[in-house]
Amino acid sequence: MTETRVRIAPSPTGPLHIGTARTALFNYLFARRTGGTFILRLEDTDVARSTVAFEEDILTGLHWLGIQWDEGPDSAGGEDRGPYGPYRQMQRRERYDEAARDLLARDLAYPCYCTAEELEADRKAHEAAHEPPRYVGRCANLTAETRAAKEASGLRGALRFRVPPGVVAFDDLVRGHVEIDAFNLGGDFVIVRSDGTPLYHFVVVVDDAAMDISHVIRGEDHLSNTPKHILLFRALGHDVPAFAHLPLILNPDRTKMSKRKSQTAISDYLAQGFIREALVNYLALLGWSTGTEEEILSLDELSARFDLEHVQKGGAVFDRERLEWLNGQWIRKLEPDDLIERLEPFLQRELDAGRIDRLPDPEELRGLLPIVQERLPRLDAVGDLVGFLWVDDLRPDPALLVPKRWDAATTRDGLATARETIAATVGAVTFEADELEPPLRALAEARGWKVGDLFMAIRVAVTGRTATPPLFDTLVALGRDRTLARLDRAIELLTDVPG
Repeated sequence: MTETRVRIAPSPTGPLHIGTARTALFNYLFARRTGGTFILRLEDTDVARSTVAFEEDILTGLHWLGIQWDEGPDSAGGEDRGPYGPYRQMQRRERYDEAARDLLARDLAYPCYCTAEELEADRKAHEAAHEPPRYVGRCANLTAETRAAKEASGLRGALRFRVPPGVVAFDDLVRGHVEIDAFNLGGDFVIVRSDGTPLYHFVVVVDDAAMDISHVIRGEDHLSNTPKHILLFRALGHDVPAFAHLPLILNPDRTKMSKRKSQTAISDYLAQGFIREALVNYLALLGWSTGTEEEILSLDELSARFDLEHVQKGGAVFDRERLEWLNGQWIRKLEPDDLIERLEPFLQRELDAGRIDRLPDPEELRGLLPIVQERLPRLDAVGDLVGFLWVDDLRPDPALLVPKRWDAATTRDGLATARETIAATVGAVTFEADELEPPLRALAEARGWKVGDLFMAIRVAVTGRTATPPLFDTLVALGRDRTLARLDRAIELLTDVPG
């Protein structure tokens, strides 16, 4: 094979998760860097758990990330694109049946009639002997007459592949030379269930061979499966592709990232306001290095630079803080119209949840970008950052209104004199940050107050929060009338507070 052909083969039994997305990205980048073909194939043989909804989540998530494939289904339940279709395993059963008959005819596989009880007894016996479980070969050498008799009695055997003795060796493009003794594979393994359903180890090899896959790039957790796959490639008479096993994605405590312990679904990150550019950038750096100090790279830049030589062997720790930092960097790079469009769904969510009373129009949002864009770690933080601007009846918590060094009486006095200062010295037309700050600083100095205490009281009075964008930019965004009205309301709320 001279053409690079790689694939991602997710199972639609759950939503698109971080691990699958990272594997898809590395395959995509490798194909683009080498001028090859990237294929998406759905491993849907687990009929009980596979759903169209999960298929849609996977395909939509990959499209959202900007990972486009050259062959495969474009949409859930949609038509296939490419010369090697169909690209759903349940539509390829004839190929698996043919390959199974071939192995059976050449005695490279055989029917196994062992009952679940017999297999469980074998497992317990190995466990008692402190040995790893393995198939004992009970059905490996049944005569044709015995098999015929079992079939005649209504038994249908599972199909087991005969594991030949010896060492299986291969050169992994990430991990280097790997050797595994076939004895450690657990004996002859099932490739087709007794009901005729083919298993993963079998179908993945049949499909990779049929689709001329040149490189299998997948997670390290598949490393132990690779000897089985190599033996099946050889038994079926196919060339063995090159293998590259990517490092596991780990939690900060270096345990394996999993949906039971971690947030893994890509849709969750989308809902939290991570943007595709940042997530792709971060996923690319989960186990791969640019070889330079550069960290902020677009999908096109990654495609031009990706290689397997810089994929690390050790586990890649998922650092959410680093992801948020990177997300913030990419938000800063967005054009105003693009950012406004991306913020709108999150503002609609704030409205639907009753946290704001109206939606700002695009021009109002545009005016806020100078104080918002530099401070957003995620798009969903827009409500926490400036949602107070679109609340009609703001009622700050009186406990928050009083700074630590002040009492309620001092706070009432501070807010009242601040209101008088703003009303007297700053007009509606010239209500700008540089007009507001000097007289309020002068007020604090004249009264012997710490500036921070006065400013904090004003901040909470007009926003209901202790952390906001710069105070005077916030007042300007509110406007003179709303600023004065909110100060009046805060003073009123403090009227009945003792002290």
